[in-house]
Parts: sequence; C-alpha cells; structure tokens
Amino acid sequence: MIEIRRFETLGHADHGWLNARHHFSFADYHDPRRVHWGRLRVWNDDEIAPDTGFGAHPHRDMEIVTYVRKGAITHQDSLGNQGRTEAGDVQVMSAGTGIVHSEYNREAETTTLFQIWLLPDRRGDTPRWDSRRFPADDRANRLTVLASGDPEDREALPIRSDAKIAAGALKAGETVTYKLGRDRLAYVVPASGAIEIEGHRLNARDGGAISDTETLSIRALSDSEILLVDSAPL
Repeated sequence: MIEIRRFETLGHADHGWLNARHHFSFADYHDPRRVHWGRLRVWNDDEIAPDTGFGAHPHRDMEIVTYVRKGAITHQDSLGNQGRTEAGDVQVMSAGTGIVHSEYNREAETTTLFQIWLLPDRRGDTPRWDSRRFPADDRANRLTVLASGDPEDREALPIRSDAKIAAGALKAGETVTYKLGRDRLAYVVPASGAIEIEGHRLNARDGGAISDTETLSIRALSDSEILLVDSAPL
C-alpha cells in the first residue's frame, strides 16, 4: 500500500531566510493524519538563504539526520563539535540527554537539505554528533544505506533508532528493489526527477508512505535522486 503526499499539500512556512516544507506536523503546521510514520517523526524540506541559519537552540531525545542536497551546512554544538557538511553528505546528531547546536549556511548560494527526525529506541543516552562523506558514485543505480540503527550496516552512520535511511541515483528507466518486509514502514521522497512505485507516480519532493509491502520496486521515470526511510512501527 502507498499513500502519495504531493509537494503542494505539505505544510509550508516561509520565513524569508528559510523556506520550509513539512511532510509531517511541525511547528505551526499540524495535521493529525501526518504526525509520524513509525519512528519517522519529521521530514523537513528546507531552503536556507546565504549567510543565514538556525541560531543556537536545544534538542533532546531525538535522532536528527541532515541530508544536504545543494550547498553546505555548518554545524556547531555544546559538545565542542564543528563541521561543514556538503551536498550529498550526511550528518547525524543524537540529542540524548540534551544538546545545544546551531546550523548556518555560510555559502554564497542557497542551501537545500532534508532534515529527518527519528524517535530513539530509548531516552536519556549520551548526546553525540558525526558526519560522513558518501561519494555520488556509490549511489548510482542502487540504494546505499547512509544512516542505520542496525549494527550490521557498518558503512553507515549509526543512529539509535530501529530505522535506516538510504539514498540512490537512478537514470531514466532504471529500477531498484528494496526488501522492506510487511511488518515495517517506508517513506520515499524523490529529491529530483520522477519515480514510479506500485503504479503510482511521485514527482520531485512528493512523499510516499508505504506499508504492507514485502519488496519495494522503484522505477525512475526520469533521472532521479531518491531518499528512503525504512522504519519499524511504533
């Protein structure tokens, strides 16, 4: 089963420096039908103007994954971590007992990114932050796991949630399959291009909430970049 969430139906907030779309209820946007999808709690599609960003603010007991699509984001936190994550790369913050951080676009161009929040398996862990470069060639015509709560995914950034985040780049006409399992949930967004799942078309930045599916088949209708979250139900 798949429920399509068209880009134009997503929550929207334009703050001038930040133009954000919300796949799930967030801040002033609330839709009781779109609160979470398993452990997936937030999927924000953010456009951040040059030389602006999120000032220091706190989080706790949340796994926060940032996938940069264009530009770069510069991170600094109360643990002393500093880092710049570029397009195609990923950063993970486990908020745990509490962390204060800031994220700025220090670039001369607009930065676009997906920020994904996952509910942790347990509360009160020690906070941490990490980032990793994932070469674009590793995602060609395949889905590569970027972040995972499964220790078997040794090349992925670890998260403390029964979930995985995978990305792929498909040429028009190519198909990839993903073994999901009927007891799990998936949420798929084409960052660019257009794809087909179970006979349904998803255009760029649409969302697809998928359930009761053993093996997921994704076909690219045009050259496409895909992001997928595989989550256990709550």
